[in-house]
Amino acid sequence: MKRQDKADRIGEMLDDLYPNPPVPLDHRNPYTMLVAVALSAQTTDKKVNEVTPALFDAASTPEEMARLSPEEILGFIKQVGLAPTKARNLSTMAHQIVDAGGEVIADWEFLEGLAGVGHKTAGVVMAGAFGFPAFPVDTHIHRLADRWGLSDGKNVEKTERDLKAVFPEDTWDRRHLQIIYFGREYCPAKYHDLTGCPICSWAATKKRIAAESR
Repeated sequence: MKRQDKADRIGEMLDDLYPNPPVPLDHRNPYTMLVAVALSAQTTDKKVNEVTPALFDAASTPEEMARLSPEEILGFIKQVGLAPTKARNLSTMAHQIVDAGGEVIADWEFLEGLAGVGHKTAGVVMAGAFGFPAFPVDTHIHRLADRWGLSDGKNVEKTERDLKAVFPEDTWDRRHLQIIYFGREYCPAKYHDLTGCPICSWAATKKRIAAESR
């Protein structure tokens, strides 16, 4: 099966399963979305959603966050992975945004210049908060794209380009969320029987299925 035909079939299945996938991280505005996504690195969305209500009650704007010390921020987020580094980054990020005018700007260069913000985080905010077409690729999407033969899995940048090439631009935002939800429900990283997966069973190569069954 050609890669494009495979992507079209996968897209139809994902649209049937998750027609309107919500952003899995709780947030109140573009800034709190940015904070939540930055906190989610090497941490589950569930854990992030447990710590952010109290954090956002204390600081839901860059100005409010900038008034907190890194130690105070750490007190709110200490349960997430890499908490000390993230606390320092959130403090620096808040001051950067305040110095730039106090608003999160819908601009790639601006977002990627903030402390603790990489291309994936910027993509989630550009798509989720501002409606710009983006296809943020995390490790889970990277893994599934490789399993399904939609990308060669060399790196997340290559995977992003490959997925953008086979899925229509107006589906990018929901498609990346759909793949995340599908991975959680049907296609986990470990101990996965590809032969019983709704997509891997026909999209993965026989070689890949054999390799993951060992």
